[in-house]
Amino acid sequence: MSINSFKFDYKFIPIEIDENNIFEGILNVLKVIRPDWTPEAIDFKVFTDGITNKLVACEWKAGLNKDDNIVLVRIYGNKTDLLIDRNAELRNITTLNALGLAPNVYGVFKNGLVYQYYPGVTLTVESVKDKKLSTLVATQMAKMHKVQLGHDIKKEPMLWDKIEQFLNLLPEQFSSETKQSRFAKSFGSVTKLRIEFERLKSHLSKTESPIVFAHNDLLLGNVIHNEAQGTVSFIDYEYAAYNYQAFDIANHFNEFVGLSIDDIDYGRYPNKEFQMGWIRTYLSEYLEEDVPSTLHIEKVYKEVQQLALTSHFLWGIWSLVQYELSDIDFDFGRYAEIRINKYYEDKDKVFKEFI
Repeated sequence: MSINSFKFDYKFIPIEIDENNIFEGILNVLKVIRPDWTPEAIDFKVFTDGITNKLVACEWKAGLNKDDNIVLVRIYGNKTDLLIDRNAELRNITTLNALGLAPNVYGVFKNGLVYQYYPGVTLTVESVKDKKLSTLVATQMAKMHKVQLGHDIKKEPMLWDKIEQFLNLLPEQFSSETKQSRFAKSFGSVTKLRIEFERLKSHLSKTESPIVFAHNDLLLGNVIHNEAQGTVSFIDYEYAAYNYQAFDIANHFNEFVGLSIDDIDYGRYPNKEFQMGWIRTYLSEYLEEDVPSTLHIEKVYKEVQQLALTSHFLWGIWSLVQYELSDIDFDFGRYAEIRINKYYEDKDKVFKEFI
């Protein structure tokens, strides 16, 4: 599937929603996007799964078709534009929507966007391992990985530049003594992390994993299961870009352990048997072959183990940036410790067995 051009058909609303008064701001946005919606007939539901954005479902109770009378409003987190290319995000959603792989964007405001509601429920640490659901996810990911962006977009992995970008956002000295002391105790220094990054890159930048258009952030909350239709859909394309095929798969597997800091359990990480079955389903769709070869499945499995390390490192550094910048009530310092510690814990084994 290839898209060589795209157009923005959404509306731009010159409004910035105040995080301390979001409902008034949302109503002002809806006046443009849905001018026939009467404010007194709109219900709001604030979702709490996200840790960097605010997501609000807006339902017009006076409408006849429930799904058509719900839109989602996403308000970007503080200073997240330092981490995310918003123009690329919109390009990605628009491109994928034309192929039926992403929601429709209705409007964009200064610090967020309004987009189509997908009915269904997000995956959980239990449901993600269900055979039927995992088959749907593997197939949907393979379909997305076959997408080709326009010829003006370089087909190169985002991984190394993105980690470098996050490292550059780390302060030499954190803004409080408490933060700085905790950082030094847990991670040493920015220089130490940079040296580790160069080691990681030297080992894995020569991977033979194909470069595909990847989601890059397929955590459980970004997969919507519509049981009635028997489908899954992906949402939130903030980090979507060309990347290694095995990274997207590995990153998804890393999310099986949970996101809540108090509930992360690496005992939930999928074993080889599960991964091999998942990869078999994925390759069947990606290669358009009924029975992918065992040799190819083993190759991808090996690459997934390698790239799982980069997933831990990437999101560990990302969390350290959030630790400094974010005002959201989430212990980004602890999350960074979990991911970076897991990287160090697995590194020697992966380098020994799979490189």
